Amino acid sequence: MRGTNSIFSTAWSQNQDKDTLYVCIGPSFSAAKPLEIYAISNVSGSHSGRRVERLTDRHFNNAFPSSNTEGTKFVFRSMRDGGDKLHKSLYIMEDAEVGEFSEGTVSRLTNGPWTDTHCSWSPRGDWIVFSSSRDKAAGAPERDILLDPGLFAVYLVKANDPAVVVWVVQSSDSIAGHVNHPMFSPDMRSIVVAADLAAVSTEPISMPQFLHSVRPYGDIFSVDLRDPDDMSKNEDIKEFHRITHSRYEYATPEWTRFATDDPNGAQWNNMLAGRTNLAFGAACPR
Repeated sequence: MRGTNSIFSTAWSQNQDKDTLYVCIGPSFSAAKPLEIYAISNVSGSHSGRRVERLTDRHFNNAFPSSNTEGTKFVFRSMRDGGDKLHKSLYIMEDAEVGEFSEGTVSRLTNGPWTDTHCSWSPRGDWIVFSSSRDKAAGAPERDILLDPGLFAVYLVKANDPAVVVWVVQSSDSIAGHVNHPMFSPDMRSIVVAADLAAVSTEPISMPQFLHSVRPYGDIFSVDLRDPDDMSKNEDIKEFHRITHSRYEYATPEWTRFATDDPNGAQWNNMLAGRTNLAFGAACPR
């Protein structure tokens, strides 16, 4: 997208029959500026059949939508009640079709002088996982280069009872603590996160520098839940599986809906059968 706006935080509706993709449009890393959530319907169909609708109003900073299982609602984070400190909370869009327009309403899910963000609705529909700075150390700075300073941990909140909160993965007590972008696996047995749980990797000095690479806190880890049926048993998990290992900032991980077997494996196997020393170009199975 041209201009000062960006398109990011893409998320499919969990109801695959709706064929809807949610996106955020607006300036990135600008907490005080408006950021709106849009829905692109019939996104897998022809270009002429697609419809783009803005779902948030009142020009607040809104981001990270994630629908419930039915695709009738979505959770998102917003700064609409954040005040001068720019605190962020989680909200439920009660009608994912019309958003805040027409008769659509928004319900506040979390509330406090901190940042709740990076929310993801569980495939079962009863829990929402999110990242929060609510338990950061006393005296921690409120801002680091105008951004959140870190000190993010992963929590679960009951979708229909915001008083029920489970602290799943702790953060560091220093400014280096980032555990962000949590996402449930389709079977709800694991959560994937982007985090600096293994500190920051060092690589050869010749590696290129990128915008925001001064904050390389994004290796990907997965966390296995102890009991997906009783979320109260998943507090303070300290066992992780490291998936990536570099100094680059990975973020917004997602799970595939396929099994670990490649759905196109048969075609790949036919291509490889009986052949050695193959040179591969950029291509995908049709």
